[in-house]
Amino acid sequence: MRKRRASVTILIVIAIFAISPALSGCARAANASGSGIVLAGSTSIQPFAELLAEDYARRFPDAPVINVQGGGSTAGIEAALSHTADLGMSSRDLKDSEKAQGLIPVAIAHDAIAIVVHPSNPVQALTSDQVRRIFDGEISDWSQVGGLKGRIVVVTREEGSGTRGAFEELLMKESRITDAALRQDSNGAVRVIVGSDPAAIGYMSLGIVGSIVKTVSLDGVMPTPQTALSGRYALVRPFLFVHVGQSRPEVQRFVDYVLSPPGQAVLANEGLIPVNGG
Repeated sequence: MRKRRASVTILIVIAIFAISPALSGCARAANASGSGIVLAGSTSIQPFAELLAEDYARRFPDAPVINVQGGGSTAGIEAALSHTADLGMSSRDLKDSEKAQGLIPVAIAHDAIAIVVHPSNPVQALTSDQVRRIFDGEISDWSQVGGLKGRIVVVTREEGSGTRGAFEELLMKESRITDAALRQDSNGAVRVIVGSDPAAIGYMSLGIVGSIVKTVSLDGVMPTPQTALSGRYALVRPFLFVHVGQSRPEVQRFVDYVLSPPGQAVLANEGLIPVNGG
């Protein structure tokens, strides 16, 4: 009798260990596919995704609730890979290593990265070379680029930010952003710091620049949706939704809405470049 009970106990333990990975996977899936739709990632895309979610809810009141979270592009990509989010949000192109893990990108818009300074700063224009040398620390005084004499305060995004990744790829090239730069975890934080410090310079999504900072031209071209669309303005990056495998029907319906004329119009009205006309 004791031997039989011992055998049954061993079999139960083995069964628990055998199904644990499956239960873990189910838990992850349930986290992303509960009563709503979870979007997570780029803080550049976040405010636009929130507007899309609001418009979607107005148009389709019976649709699942859409929960939009930030965290940065890398965090969004990881959330999509781990199935803790239905859709990751990335404001940079996927790396080959990320595509190799099965991530599928869906471009929803394009965005220009604007170079911003304090409104009182007399500098109106910079070249790509000047911006690169400012951000790597080689140029450290505003008088070196036509401004008033005074130390330049460099403001950048944190490691893992899609905005920073695109800025480094498109403009910094082989140069490194100086360790003296102030690191901020969102476009909004960059805007606040630059908008409150006459000595500061930063970069951020054109779509959410606002009035408390001033954009400067880059290589003689001001950042606008028109110059970005024509290719005259160089700092343009994609806004992506990313997912693994086939999305749930309710998630796909939301993506279809984002790519439809009404969804693209929401993005175009906010200064982004639609991928489907808008």
